Amino acid sequence: MILLQSPSRFLLQILKDRAISGDKGVDIDCHTVEFDDVRYHIQFSMRNPKVMLLSVALPLAPPEAILHDGLPLGAIDAIKAAYGTVVQILDPPHDGFDLTMKINLTKLPSDEEQRNAVLTQIASVREVVLGAPLKLLLKHLSSKTVAPNVDKLVALVHRPNESFFLAPQADKITIVYPMRFQDSIDVVLATSFLQEFVEARRTAALNNAPSCMWSPVPPLELRGMNADALNANAGFVTFVVSPRHVEGRKLDKTVWSLLTFHAYVSYHVKCSEGFMHTRMRRRVESLIQALDRAKSDAEKLKKLVHGGSLRRMSLKNEGN
Repeated sequence: MILLQSPSRFLLQILKDRAISGDKGVDIDCHTVEFDDVRYHIQFSMRNPKVMLLSVALPLAPPEAILHDGLPLGAIDAIKAAYGTVVQILDPPHDGFDLTMKINLTKLPSDEEQRNAVLTQIASVREVVLGAPLKLLLKHLSSKTVAPNVDKLVALVHRPNESFFLAPQADKITIVYPMRFQDSIDVVLATSFLQEFVEARRTAALNNAPSCMWSPVPPLELRGMNADALNANAGFVTFVVSPRHVEGRKLDKTVWSLLTFHAYVSYHVKCSEGFMHTRMRRRVESLIQALDRAKSDAEKLKKLVHGGSLRRMSLKNEGN
């Protein structure tokens, strides 16, 4: 199974090219889209080739998702903590986007390894922004506390018009994903995949992983939510995360894995569908070949029998 990478490869490549040879570049004004409808607008001007304008459009949030000034809770603080003086947030953002940042490449560290680390972090802006509230809650979990002024059930956007839900407690956080798919085949495959996913968690090798459950109906943690938020044709997946899952370096990995869980499932569902289609095509081809061989053998036998009958008739006529 594959895990999605946090940095945008397209964005990271442009950043590295400009950081190394910005004076030799040309004007850049391009758009790119990532999975779950995260859009970027990248701008460089030769008048100031070491300054980049990066605008980010996040997935359209459903009504139950918590936003502050159009961004997830804690996103501004997370950007400042991650990028420091390299990045300046522009207010208001460009039209059609939720966030616009001015990135000054002259303020990057001179050390190559440190510079690449900062560029990779900038290319991971999706994780920094969308994962900010999730990281905030998990940080409090690591210290066995609950973040102040947080509801008993928190909705966080992760796909267009879709949320996943967190029920924070001092000793654990319960995370619930309503799993929705548009294609009927994807629904069947995803349901089977998720049931096997839960069974795999029970193996001895995964004893330290968060507990995982699947249910065709909403779990009790979602009691009281509106009907649209509970509309899930592939059931509900529940994880229970404890403090040991967010200790030290585990925190960032846990944040990204939880933030992209639906995309992870969708990717493997499509891979499974493609694999089955390939096997079906190969099976059909083998059956066609078998039918062709059978047809050829039948024609040879027919010719042989027909030819033998003619020879017998000729011998009989000569005898008369």
